[in-house]
Amino acid sequence: MLIFRLLLIVTFVLLGACAGAPEKSPSIEKSSEKPTTPANIAEPKAKTQKLDLKTSIDPDVLFMLLTAELAGQRGQYDIALEGYLEAAKRVKDPRFAERAAMIAMYVKDGSKMNEAVSLWLRQDPGNQTARKLAVLSALRAGDKRAAVGHVEMLLKTDLAGFEKSLLELAGVLQKEGKSALIYEVLDTVSLNHPDQAMVYFVQSLLAMQMDKKELAETKIQQALRIQPGWDKALMFQAQIAVFSGDFNKAETVLRNAALKYPNDGKLKKLLAQVLIKARRYEESIQVYQDIIKDNPADKESRFALALVYLQLNREEQAGDILEELLDDAEWRSQAGFYLGKMEEKHGDVQQALARYDRISDGPLAFDAAVSAISLLAKDKQFAEAASRLRQLPEKYPKQKLRILLLQSELYNQQKQYQKAFDLLTAALHELPDEKDLLYTRALMAERIGKPEIMEADLKKILAKNPDNAEALNALGYTLIDKTKRYAEAERYLKRALELAPDEAVIMDSYGWLQFKLGNMAKALDYLQRAYTKQQENEIAAHLAEVLWVSGQKDEAKKLYKKAIKNAPEDEYLLDFKHRILDKAQ
Repeated sequence: MLIFRLLLIVTFVLLGACAGAPEKSPSIEKSSEKPTTPANIAEPKAKTQKLDLKTSIDPDVLFMLLTAELAGQRGQYDIALEGYLEAAKRVKDPRFAERAAMIAMYVKDGSKMNEAVSLWLRQDPGNQTARKLAVLSALRAGDKRAAVGHVEMLLKTDLAGFEKSLLELAGVLQKEGKSALIYEVLDTVSLNHPDQAMVYFVQSLLAMQMDKKELAETKIQQALRIQPGWDKALMFQAQIAVFSGDFNKAETVLRNAALKYPNDGKLKKLLAQVLIKARRYEESIQVYQDIIKDNPADKESRFALALVYLQLNREEQAGDILEELLDDAEWRSQAGFYLGKMEEKHGDVQQALARYDRISDGPLAFDAAVSAISLLAKDKQFAEAASRLRQLPEKYPKQKLRILLLQSELYNQQKQYQKAFDLLTAALHELPDEKDLLYTRALMAERIGKPEIMEADLKKILAKNPDNAEALNALGYTLIDKTKRYAEAERYLKRALELAPDEAVIMDSYGWLQFKLGNMAKALDYLQRAYTKQQENEIAAHLAEVLWVSGQKDEAKKLYKKAIKNAPEDEYLLDFKHRILDKAQ
């Protein structure tokens, strides 16, 4: 029946969200944080089947239920709600109260929901779904005392599921801007139950959701004082340290935990990730090798080790592992993708395309298709690239934004800047605040001589994301290149350097600014460091010009010849040649 199908959908949409830590070992990358699988706070028991109405039910009640059923089918949820609620009051069957609670939640009738949940709990006091809805209802009503009572019942009757339940509730409340409420409730619960480590652990998770790292650390320490050897809490403490930028502390926590739990592979894997985050790749290799030695069947660690080898350009070792993983169905697509990247790096277009084209499913299927299109465009096979691109929207409808950005990049590579600009402008009518669209259109605006639009787009990004280093750098560089607002540019670029001090393109922009200001020694320092880190053509052109102006003309020529050999059509290098080298002859 429609009403029952509706209730299932309502439950999933409204209560399936969870913004907390995963059940598995925590990941150190924010971009990889995955929500806990929802426990379905309110999943109807009968699902799509009719209620089992027995003839022993009073005829008046039976009429109410049938009326409610028909009303639900017709979308008259207020009538359905009244019918199920009145039936729940007359018949001691928790299913009727459950239905009433579900409908009340859907139509956002807090008073009726509270009434229905209260009936449900009286008739089925051990029902965890009803208890969680009671917490939600109390918090929405601002009844902290009632919420504390229900949370304490959850703690008493379902300690194992307590964390998951509270994080589900926090996910719902976060969307309503009330996430702090559940933290406050747990403060009272912790006073009443000071020996429950789980309460402090959940508070730590919630504090991280609220971006209060110091508070999260305090709460996880309280949990560990009660339960010192709790591996899950130790891993989360390490995660907090990583988010705070304290890699040494994270490493210490994990190494000590690994000594206590030598057979816990999750701890070692997290340690390896911390070492990678800290760019201590050789040490991470040793950790992964130890994990694989203890468990040779651990394909996940083998794959991670291969990626570390690739990071260090140890391609032979990476290739050996990836070739082995091609024989494993679970890892075949990932291994093939990175083998394709290696072929692409070596300039073997056909072999790289063959690798990408063999990946038709799995987590990297879309990335493989995109890589193939990008490779074709780089090889100037634009017709084939465009043909493949046209097939993507139907196959990957959820990737609309990335496909649109890829189309923009194809136009850009063909110097069809106006087409790219128009495409992005049309997309921004639908998604006016999408930062990737704004950033890409800003670059195209610069190409077609509209610096005012470029500046406006970048400032719009920074209004909502003031610590976006990429936008800060682009805006700073634009002010250098198109205006003489050097003081303003310096503010943006200094902030970008604070956020990403090792980023070559930002060092290049700052070095170019110093050149414009006449600080030759400082300009050379930044530009040489940028070029050492990333031998990119624009950086090479900037460095060559500063060398030339500084009197190091032979060095400038040498650098130019090396760069132009690898990129004979690069616009930045050719501009340097026309403006400076040609005039010097």
